[in-house]
Amino acid sequence: MINRSNKDYWLVGIQFLLFLIFLIPSKFHFFVADYLRFPSLLLSIIGFLIVLVALFNLDKSLTAFPTPKNNSELITSGLYKYVRHPIYTGILLTVFGYSIYSASIPRLIISLLLLILFYFKTQYEAYKLSQKYPDYSAYKARTGRFIPNL
Repeated sequence: MINRSNKDYWLVGIQFLLFLIFLIPSKFHFFVADYLRFPSLLLSIIGFLIVLVALFNLDKSLTAFPTPKNNSELITSGLYKYVRHPIYTGILLTVFGYSIYSASIPRLIISLLLLILFYFKTQYEAYKLSQKYPDYSAYKARTGRFIPNL
């Protein structure tokens, strides 16, 4: 049995609420030059593809919650070799790219809120993962949170 705390449920609940709000059309827009529209859409598509690859990399260890599953293992291969949270990276690229493409002020705000939420969610997740996996500290030291360590 997985010991999830209220914090697990709150973090995931807020995340999905922000996803739903992101989907709501808005009349509040900002100017985006035509030459930025295609690159921002491409960024969004690349982000979506990163999410898909990262989901396959996690396989049976996949959970929306920061607390790892009991029967999971620490994944440090595939995209996880370079970034600790490639799903969040992909989501952020997708929402920021689409926010710029659609020139939507509310979507841009939601994207910023997701970035903040993912920052705090990953801190909590790191705590939970370090409790379960002794090798997590070394993994954390050599890989970036959302972007690769250069």
